[in-house]
Amino acid sequence: MTQQTPARTVVDIATGTWRTQALYAATVLRLPDHVAAGHTTSAALAAEADAAPDGIIRLMRLLTALDVFAGDDRTGYRLTPVSQLLRSDEPGSMRDMCLMYGEEFHRAWGSAATAIRTGHAGFEDAFGKTLHEYLAEEPEAGPKFLSAMNAGSVFFSDVPAVYDFSGCKTVTDLAGGSGLLLSTVLRANPGLHGVLLDREHMLTVAEAHLSSTVEPGRYEVVAGDIFESVPSGSDAYLLSRILQDWEDDDCITLLSNVRRAMTSTAARLLIVERMIPDGGSAVLPLLYDLHLLMMAGGRERTPAGYASILDGAGLRVESVHELALETSLLVAAPR
Repeated sequence: MTQQTPARTVVDIATGTWRTQALYAATVLRLPDHVAAGHTTSAALAAEADAAPDGIIRLMRLLTALDVFAGDDRTGYRLTPVSQLLRSDEPGSMRDMCLMYGEEFHRAWGSAATAIRTGHAGFEDAFGKTLHEYLAEEPEAGPKFLSAMNAGSVFFSDVPAVYDFSGCKTVTDLAGGSGLLLSTVLRANPGLHGVLLDREHMLTVAEAHLSSTVEPGRYEVVAGDIFESVPSGSDAYLLSRILQDWEDDDCITLLSNVRRAMTSTAARLLIVERMIPDGGSAVLPLLYDLHLLMMAGGRERTPAGYASILDGAGLRVESVHELALETSLLVAAPR
């Protein structure tokens, strides 16, 4: 096998964003949906997408080489498992994730050098406001962001597989977003009752999802701020991809609220995050670590980093379980 030259490595990394934008263009133009509907030539796709035929030919040629599609203009294009995931009607679709990564996230990464120089989020430089302000103020941004997060959450199904909820009566999902993680846990544990806590403007999406996936009476949604207080008395608390957005002092404030809410020493906090392993060899956590700087000034943490903020709140790491996509489940117990 020929070893890749340094020059080719530079070119591959430098053009990585072009692949992102090609996938984004196909998603915006709904090409996977059109191919699924039987429009399998460039002419037919151009007509359905209201696009230039030459542009479609060139885009499809690249995406076929990247295994996003199969076939060609002569025999007809076909979906692959990759493009199947970009259909709007596909269960577990990653369409909204590609839209967010190609739009807001792409624009924020354009301020990468500024973010690294200043230590402030690239998103603020690009949009003139924080990510949280943007999500609260832009009517369509919040639901799209939640859908994008859901699309990248295939590891949620691993949580009830690696943690035994059989001894729990109530589980509370803190800043639970769309409710996808809570519904996953509740559906895997029929005797469990769930509570979802989040800001007021996020609850509509959560209620819509939970009402369509979980039996009535098994859950409730509550408006609140996790930095002010947390509902007390649950047997388990879920905290998924929240600590990554905040500095250590903020995390300790939040975690201290959780510790005060634990009325039993048997209660546990389940933290779903990407963890930078000692040695920093895993690429995906390192990519997301820098991405968090672009978005909200956040960070991924090492095992020692998580142990430190948990200790500051009177908690300790009891166990760590590996989930899909280089994600981890940290189980924390009262110290």
